[in-house]
Amino acid sequence: MNKELIVRSSSDIVDFALLKDGKLIELHKDEEDNNFAVGDIFIAKIRKVVPGLNAAFVNVGYEKDAFLHYHDLGPQLPSLLKFIKRVSTGKLRDYSLKNFPLEKDLDKNGSIANAIKSNQSLLVQVVKEPISTKGPRISSELSIAGRYIVLVPFSNRISISQKIESQEEKNRLKRLVKSITPKGFGVIIRTVADGKKVAELDSDLQNLLNRWTAMCKKLYKAHHPTKVLGEMNKASSILRDIFNDSFSGIVVDDEDMYTQVKDYVQQIAPKKESIVKYYKNGVPIFEKYGIERQIKTSFGRTVSMAKGAYLVIEHTEALHVVDVNSGNRSNKEKNQEDTALEVNLISAQEIARQLRLRDMGGIIVIDFIDMGRAENRKKLFNYLRDEMKDDKAKHKILPPSKFGLIQITRQRVRPERNIKTKEENPNLVGGEIEAPIKVVERISQDLERIYKKDYKKVTLNAHPFIAAFLTKGFPSVRSKWFFEHKKWVKVLPRDAYTYLEYHFYDKNGNKIK
Repeated sequence: MNKELIVRSSSDIVDFALLKDGKLIELHKDEEDNNFAVGDIFIAKIRKVVPGLNAAFVNVGYEKDAFLHYHDLGPQLPSLLKFIKRVSTGKLRDYSLKNFPLEKDLDKNGSIANAIKSNQSLLVQVVKEPISTKGPRISSELSIAGRYIVLVPFSNRISISQKIESQEEKNRLKRLVKSITPKGFGVIIRTVADGKKVAELDSDLQNLLNRWTAMCKKLYKAHHPTKVLGEMNKASSILRDIFNDSFSGIVVDDEDMYTQVKDYVQQIAPKKESIVKYYKNGVPIFEKYGIERQIKTSFGRTVSMAKGAYLVIEHTEALHVVDVNSGNRSNKEKNQEDTALEVNLISAQEIARQLRLRDMGGIIVIDFIDMGRAENRKKLFNYLRDEMKDDKAKHKILPPSKFGLIQITRQRVRPERNIKTKEENPNLVGGEIEAPIKVVERISQDLERIYKKDYKKVTLNAHPFIAAFLTKGFPSVRSKWFFEHKKWVKVLPRDAYTYLEYHFYDKNGNKIK
């Protein structure tokens, strides 16, 4: 299994595509104006306490107040409040917590009205980004994630990832981490720490302690609300969470981003530094690796699969519904039950991919094709569970019901990734189209204007359907242009373009406006 991370950078947006054996499985976007990413920590003021919800609304600077439930306060809240008060007023300048006396833990079943008050200052961390009409979901149980460990202030617990199976390795890691963790801090040991030496763990820990200190320095007389600790850049945070030995390549098309990524990989896995490559080919990077084409075929209401089968994905306010259809596939199986099982297994693999690709969360109901045998239903359930093992979002899968439905809950921490695959029809009001050819008339008019300015060599970049329409057949549209203007136009198809998008370039590769 080979994994590749392809990074496309533009002026204000960076796109990350994760490929597994050449197939797109995750798509992330990093926008400069996203001020409420998961992991960001704010110093904020509590605006309103609502005992009926056992929750509070907190002003973090978003148009809608953030939601803070009592269970998200964390048991160490009294210690945190005392620390914030003393640091904000300048009475405490030692942020190490080694001499800071911890308060008694918060009652697990208490009331929020007894824990916090309106206008109180509080450090909060974003655990769910703003989605739809809701503001961010926040927690005051702070954690700072590193490569191998997660630092938890005001705690003394050492926890270990359940994915590390060896009890001997668990004991070794716990012993090592306990010896290097300073007083007043707890630690969660991540899966990737498996087999690592104490020097690597200590280096990661010191880096996290430095980030904690830098954050605390910002609290003195800070305005409310203010972001005091941001997540690291998206490239580094993705690599921190998913990078492992199965990665065979990281390709970046921006020089600054390439340097950042190379430096980070050199820190976390020096032996893998050589897999980071700088891409400077003329063909757009997502097109070179076939990502644009996969995006176009993987999003939208209907998703095609192997052997003629397809999925229909519907979204409602309450849940997502996925319908499995066998389509017009040729039946090579002996009976209906075997056909249903084969289609269901193909669909389970694609559904696991779609959940990660679109980052679908909340409740997902899948209507698989009915199967009569209990052993086949069990086989499907186990297969789907195995396919979703690599999904880092927390999820729970229920066994198939008698109606053939499988229910999944999947952690939702950011808005679902949605890419529109249809466009407005320029000839109608309110209609949508798949392949508008009306654009060709506009291209001809623009070309006439360009040739009047005496450009010698002209290259046209257009959507593949438009490019094919211009160049195929005889006489083609392009050959008609040649007879009319006595100049040959080079036509290049671009997967990334929408149907209505096209651009002209001169002989030096500069865009003609």
